Amino acid sequence: MVWQLILTGAIALLAGVALGFFIARKYMMDYLKKNPPINEQMLRMMMMQMGMKPSQKKINQMMGMMKKQMDNK
Repeated sequence: MVWQLILTGAIALLAGVALGFFIARKYMMDYLKKNPPINEQMLRMMMMQMGMKPSQKKINQMMGMMKKQMDNK
């Protein structure tokens, strides 16, 4: 009787942890897709700080590469 209670509790705990992990992962992936961590203005500023002269073509290329990398994950 007691071992059934312990076994049920352990299974419920593992299932809850697994379910919580996948829900949190899905939420974060959706959040990052809607709110990317970097935008064109930030990229332009970073390039200027590194001493580069950012052209719109180069910025578009880098944004495309970053978007492609996010889609692959």
